[in-house]
Amino acid sequence: MVQDLLIAVVAAAAVGALYLAAAARVVRQYERGVVLRLGRLRDEVRPPGFTMVLPGVDRLRKVNMQIVTMPVPAQDGITRDNVTVRVDAVIYFKVVDPASAVVEVEDYRFAVSQMAQTSLRSIIGKSDLDDLLSNREKLNQGLELMIDSPAVGWGVQIDRVEIKDVSLPETMKRSMARQAEADRERRARVINADAELQASKKLAEAASEMSTQPAALQLRLLQTVVAVAAEKNSTLVLPFPVELLRFLERAQQGAPGAPAPEVAQTPDAGARVEPAGPGASAPEGARPSGSGAPDPRPAVSSKPYAHH
Repeated sequence: MVQDLLIAVVAAAAVGALYLAAAARVVRQYERGVVLRLGRLRDEVRPPGFTMVLPGVDRLRKVNMQIVTMPVPAQDGITRDNVTVRVDAVIYFKVVDPASAVVEVEDYRFAVSQMAQTSLRSIIGKSDLDDLLSNREKLNQGLELMIDSPAVGWGVQIDRVEIKDVSLPETMKRSMARQAEADRERRARVINADAELQASKKLAEAASEMSTQPAALQLRLLQTVVAVAAEKNSTLVLPFPVELLRFLERAQQGAPGAPAPEVAQTPDAGARVEPAGPGASAPEGARPSGSGAPDPRPAVSSKPYAHH
């Protein structure tokens, strides 16, 4: 009798242990438990920790409440200004309503991924290439709103969407490089021309100041000589003012006793000699050029003397 009672107690304890093993569940800190009893959703959401379910009756679904980082596959599209691009992105989201994430959608991860891809294609078609390259913050906000609208009904909150990379065709890259180079060249030329204009104005002011003081030009010349000599060169280039040369030329032309040009002679001994100036007389033994009167003196023979 006692032995039968002992066997019954042991059997009940074993059944109880098996029941506890089958009914015991552990929900981790970053998870929430959703219980479906006979296919019907229970109102309460199981918090983190130890919990019990009815074996064979209840089914516990654990939902991760952490922020999920999901890469969006690269999408090919044509922008509004007819440029073919390839854009990929990354999306950050989390579950805020575990019951809706289990009941309202079959797989909320797959649903968010597909919605992100279609929204990314739509954003590409509505945007220009310049916006994709330089105004990404605005596009990220628009993409987040497009994905967040249907995701709210799934118990999912979109935290952030970022466009990672925009791939362009090689021909477009070369065209943009040429455009940037031409723009930089244009700015460089404008800056250079502006600098030349300012320098010319300053030089004009300096020349005006130097014209009032003749000694300033000489001092400037000496400063230039000192600057050139400081380079330890064997040859010293001394600049000579052009105005001084012009002054000397005018002084030479206006002088009353200016020297006459030299007499031009031909290789022959009896060649005619032209007068040096309008008032000069012809040398002895020479006939004036262009005169019809014969020379009374005999002409000098042009034949060379014979040497014996």
